[in-house]
Amino acid sequence: LEKEGSIPEPLWQGLKEIGIFGLNVPQEYGGMGLSLNGYLSVLQAVASTDMALALTPTAHLSIGIKGIILFGNEDQKRTYLTRAASGEMVFAYALTEPKVGSDAQHIETEARLSEDGKHYILNGRKTYITNGNYAGGLTVFAQMDPDRPGTMGAFIVETGWEGVEVGKEIPKMGLKISSTTPITLTGVKVPVENLLARPGDGFKIAMTILNYGRLGLGAASVGAMEQSVEDMYRRASSRKQFGVPIRDFPLVQEKMVKARVHAFAAAAMTSATSRLLEADPRGAMAIESSHVKLYGTTRAWDTLYEALQTAGGSGYLATNPYEKRMRDFRVTTVFEGTSEIHSMYPALFLLRALGKRIKGMGKAAQAVYLVKEALKSPSWPLNYSDTALNRASASARRNVRQVRKLLHIGLLRYGKAMVGREFLLRRVTSLSLGAFSLLGGLASVEADRKLGLDVSVKTRLLQYLTNEVDRQYRDDSHLAEDREEVLHRDVFDDLMAEKEAGKAASQG
Repeated sequence: LEKEGSIPEPLWQGLKEIGIFGLNVPQEYGGMGLSLNGYLSVLQAVASTDMALALTPTAHLSIGIKGIILFGNEDQKRTYLTRAASGEMVFAYALTEPKVGSDAQHIETEARLSEDGKHYILNGRKTYITNGNYAGGLTVFAQMDPDRPGTMGAFIVETGWEGVEVGKEIPKMGLKISSTTPITLTGVKVPVENLLARPGDGFKIAMTILNYGRLGLGAASVGAMEQSVEDMYRRASSRKQFGVPIRDFPLVQEKMVKARVHAFAAAAMTSATSRLLEADPRGAMAIESSHVKLYGTTRAWDTLYEALQTAGGSGYLATNPYEKRMRDFRVTTVFEGTSEIHSMYPALFLLRALGKRIKGMGKAAQAVYLVKEALKSPSWPLNYSDTALNRASASARRNVRQVRKLLHIGLLRYGKAMVGREFLLRRVTSLSLGAFSLLGGLASVEADRKLGLDVSVKTRLLQYLTNEVDRQYRDDSHLAEDREEVLHRDVFDDLMAEKEAGKAASQG
């Protein structure tokens, strides 16, 4: 498949026949109607086999058609979901643009209502569009009011329409059989009937869809980690050094243990968030889905590295799967918002909500409110008879309390400038992520306990995770800059001075 560089026709037909393009499409529109958890389970299995092959149906299902499923009217669903479910019309999600990365609110593609009121005229450029050359349909996002950035529309666009130009394949380091292209829209006439929901709802729709895309990445991450655990076990059992299998060496064991614990945590977080979204499909799960994406993709990337390391020199050979898995998976830390964005986004989200609560208060009233709220302890009904579970619950509670304290005292100390204190925002997110991983783990253990299953193994995984979260807390619980952050500025200033001096010398 890598040599082919695209999905060959027999494979296309096979994927259509097993119904993979309709996994999460309701049955009344020709799909399988899987629950969100069911769909993610299939995605996890496919991703563990071949991430490149998984990406085409994943981009189609998780984000390409998700806007139609969640926000489409009956006519839109009948027209497009039936074709999507059969694989007749593969979909892509067209949000990213050349000049706009994670700042989706400021995309430049515009939609103007025609004089007769029957069409929207779309003009703009999209890039890095997964499924670009495979797609017959697009969910396109465009500004609807040039004076009000973020007043966007979400449009169903067919790639065969006049003015839609799908560009050449963009060469990539991995995911060779997936299609990634630019798309140019020039005077594309989109019937008003193809607007999803109401004018101006596009940004909300885009962010809601991305929740599902991030969950998909979480499930794929679990698949990658579980496959890596299996690979490491086989290699470490068969490979002998100094007369014993290398699985007897603690430093090799550590790689497998961490992979197992992180796969457990990522699976628990993904499952917990998917249950929330199943209960409220349009719900505000930005923080939860952000945590799932950040934790899953970063831990899976580390795990893939360790799997190759465990394989030793043979892991570097292209005849083994390790290097391909790393190349294919690498982009997940960029998809749906980079790891750097997600390491701050939950903190910024909470900070924005806090700013709205104190808006309109006088400075003195704001200060009193922030101090009072910082000292509050969150109500915490999660008490268990099991010591290990109680310790995990206590650690999660401590992290939540510290998140609250850092946000309130940080806003009091730094004011609006806090949005630029990225190291502090990253620490807040780290604490929040630690709490969520423990809560997900607790939920997973309790779910098994209610089913009468043996939870001893999961409890030990949760204990290991609790130790990791506690260690991270010691690094991230402080408000003020630490010595390393101060030195960061100094070293960066030195670096910039050196580069500017070198530039001046070369020009002189």
